[in-house]
Amino acid sequence: MNEFRLGVLVSGRGTNLQAIIDSIEKKELAAVIAFVISDKVGVPAFERCARHGIDSVFADPKIYSDRNRYDLALAEIFQSREVDLICLAGYMRILGASFLKKFQGKVINVHPSLLPAFPGLGAQGQAVTAGVKFSGCTVHFVNEKIDDGPIILQSAVPVHDSDDAEILSARILEQEHIIYPKAIKMILEKRLEFSGKRVLCKNN
Repeated sequence: MNEFRLGVLVSGRGTNLQAIIDSIEKKELAAVIAFVISDKVGVPAFERCARHGIDSVFADPKIYSDRNRYDLALAEIFQSREVDLICLAGYMRILGASFLKKFQGKVINVHPSLLPAFPGLGAQGQAVTAGVKFSGCTVHFVNEKIDDGPIILQSAVPVHDSDDAEILSARILEQEHIIYPKAIKMILEKRLEFSGKRVLCKNN
């Protein structure tokens, strides 16, 4: 069986990247991380890559004339590495149609809310302000709309009266680290099928 190759896009700490690395090294996930790209220079995620012998690069969006050209450059890098799935792990830029068309149905993201509630930035703060009693995280396929793609997995966490955005973020992040590798494994094992926008898991 050919190895299942992951490409990862990051913008910061890379804690979800680390969760994927840990899952691979524990033999829980039969995949390899082929390449990591960041749109930010010198991010902590690169230190994680160095510790685990993973190739990574800073791709500077400022040297491209527009978002489309930048996205195409990213796509070419991942295509050259023959990746099977692209994982957004704290990547803070929106991927455009030119990128998504080249990797149709092969881009996933983890978002810190129970989508469709609280899409976009600051989801944890939105949850606290709204006074919800539960929030959580969602792994979903990426489409051209923000945090709108078909949902693969979700995990709920309680929102306590004493929570602020930072405290809630930490509780949600723990669950992100659990469900993101699980979602990748479901895709790798071809256990997902679609019914409209719903994602169904076979042999669950």
